[in-house]
Amino acid sequence: MIEHHPSKADVPVGEFDGYASLFGQPDLGRDVVASGAFGESLARRGGAAGIRLLWQHDPSQPIGVWTEIRQDQHGLYVRGALNLSVARGGELFALLQQGALGGLSIGYRTQKSYADARHSVRILTRIDLWEVSLVTFPLLPSARVLRVAGSPSNRRHS
Repeated sequence: MIEHHPSKADVPVGEFDGYASLFGQPDLGRDVVASGAFGESLARRGGAAGIRLLWQHDPSQPIGVWTEIRQDQHGLYVRGALNLSVARGGELFALLQQGALGGLSIGYRTQKSYADARHSVRILTRIDLWEVSLVTFPLLPSARVLRVAGSPSNRRHS
């Protein structure tokens, strides 16, 4: 008997994209990510393939894969594919399409930072990124999903 192991192309996916972090914006914990802070980590981890896509930062709940992660002039842009063969993936995709869910949040370890006493913030200049999660309430309120495949109205959050 020959077993069939599905390829990535065989897995139904729900695609979406957005910004998981925005440079220069303080989060609710008073941390500010500096431009370029993710560069070394992304290079070391091999880009999107080395970063996990989780639900609410829970390592026991992977929900798909990141297909693209890159820094641009605004922040950390991400494009993901939820696995619709997994119950949670299908549920989350439906909520994304409806607009009931749309937060993104980074899971990381600070490698280099400094205090900016004048603005009462901590500037993160080097971050070891290991996961990006879909979340209900992001610590950085502007870290949001921008587009959802098949959504009747793709949202733009700036």
